[in-house]
Amino acid sequence: MYKFLLIVALAMLPLPYCLALTDSVLGHAHEDVLLQTLYARVGTRQLWIAQGRPTRQATVLLGILNTADSFGLQKSDYGVEALVTASNASQNTAAPEFDALLSRAAIRLVTHLHYGRIDPRIAGFELQTSRNDLDVVSVVVQLTSSASVADSLVAVEPQFYHYRLLKVALAHYRLLAADPSLTLLPGIGRRALHIGDRYVGEPALRRLLLALGDLSDSAELAPPSPDTLPLDAALSDALKRFQLRHGLTSDGALNAVTYLALTTPLARRVQQIELTLERWRWLPSFDTPPIIVNIPEFRLFAFSTTADRVADIKQMSVIVGQTYPRTRTPVFVGDMRYVIFRPYWNVPHSIVVHEMLPKIRTNFEYLHRNKLEIVRGEGDDATAIAPTPAVIAALGAGQLRLRQQPGEDNALGLVKFMFPNSHNVYLHSTPAHQLFAQSRRAFSHGCIRVSDPVALAEYVLHNASGRWDAEQIDAAMRGANSSRVELLTPIRVMILYATAQATEAGPVEFFDDIYGHDRKLAQLLALPHALAL
Repeated sequence: MYKFLLIVALAMLPLPYCLALTDSVLGHAHEDVLLQTLYARVGTRQLWIAQGRPTRQATVLLGILNTADSFGLQKSDYGVEALVTASNASQNTAAPEFDALLSRAAIRLVTHLHYGRIDPRIAGFELQTSRNDLDVVSVVVQLTSSASVADSLVAVEPQFYHYRLLKVALAHYRLLAADPSLTLLPGIGRRALHIGDRYVGEPALRRLLLALGDLSDSAELAPPSPDTLPLDAALSDALKRFQLRHGLTSDGALNAVTYLALTTPLARRVQQIELTLERWRWLPSFDTPPIIVNIPEFRLFAFSTTADRVADIKQMSVIVGQTYPRTRTPVFVGDMRYVIFRPYWNVPHSIVVHEMLPKIRTNFEYLHRNKLEIVRGEGDDATAIAPTPAVIAALGAGQLRLRQQPGEDNALGLVKFMFPNSHNVYLHSTPAHQLFAQSRRAFSHGCIRVSDPVALAEYVLHNASGRWDAEQIDAAMRGANSSRVELLTPIRVMILYATAQATEAGPVEFFDDIYGHDRKLAQLLALPHALAL
């Protein structure tokens, strides 16, 4: 009987709403099953109707759905217009339809808030977070009698502190984006502007930086003037703060890169926050303190606890994969199991073929000069084979492999941190320390180079047998032989991608979409205000 009534009610849904439902992370068919389970469990077809009227919980939930953008969601996904129409229609004829519509919308909202709107694997993220840790039906049943529907929904959201901070930031940036004129600045010409240089857009720049919070409230707005005004020290300091928040070189100059960031529409910043909130929902809670790398931020975070509070997190700069499709650092999760001091670098076959073989064929001395060896087999104890045309041909065919001897000049530096994965990606040190001075650090072939390998080794090896302080670690890095240290328990490593981050101090940080993942996710979510980068 209930199934029949549900089918009738569902058949009455407006066509656009039915089509929108197919985009759910669970899928339309799975939502049908949950809807049928819901009504079968409670034994009534009126969860949201009492005495012929919507219940208080129904009214509150409808209001929340109407402001779904406060979660970074779209109210069009929940059929709000159809719900409002049904709730305003005749009580006798609209009750079954309204109840079914609102129940489905509740199922969808709970699912989206807990799991996200799409499966991360569709976006190319190997997070494997298709969890079954939430009884969606039970949550919806609870909503129908909840003293606080809003609090019940907050309970199913990610319980990360920085997720909550980002939701607050979203509301603020929506208000800023309501005034598109904020980011309309006159051009700066061909050269960067510094303190004392005159800029016709000085009042508009001051207004923008004040609205963004980079310029102190105590700094007065300059009066409108037809004259070109000079940049002063207060504006330069505000530009430095803006540059820091956007991953730029913080020199206080108004240059082309900074101008581009300043004139990026604030609606785009809103979208970055929305997309990052979606990615937060893909993450499971932390059972143990993880190591997280945020690719577009070029930053590593090593947690001391399972709480995402900055006081308990060790941070350092990293270098990630170049932006070419085959050299990008993948988004995935692994478990760090051991550390290798003075590692060999086993050169990936793709690098051998595309970058090294032409140089080797031209001059065998290239091998000696770069401390490269041709070997057979997988172990570090493999014996080097003298180069000959036949040996080089076998190397090109993948029958032999190329490795670089341990040492100061080794491409991996003096230590690597291993979390076995199909991508052959890991964390390691590097001899190219000068690259960390760059603000945009996408230089590797996919692996992640860390700026402070000793500090990371201290953090990791507290989970290993023996005493591992900075002195012991340095001795292992400078020793004569390679050595491997097993961890007592694995450390979860999460390679993630987020272009917006709320800070505990207040400012919001934004980073370039270096791999185009934001653009792809915006298309998958069919965001109506998706903006080109």
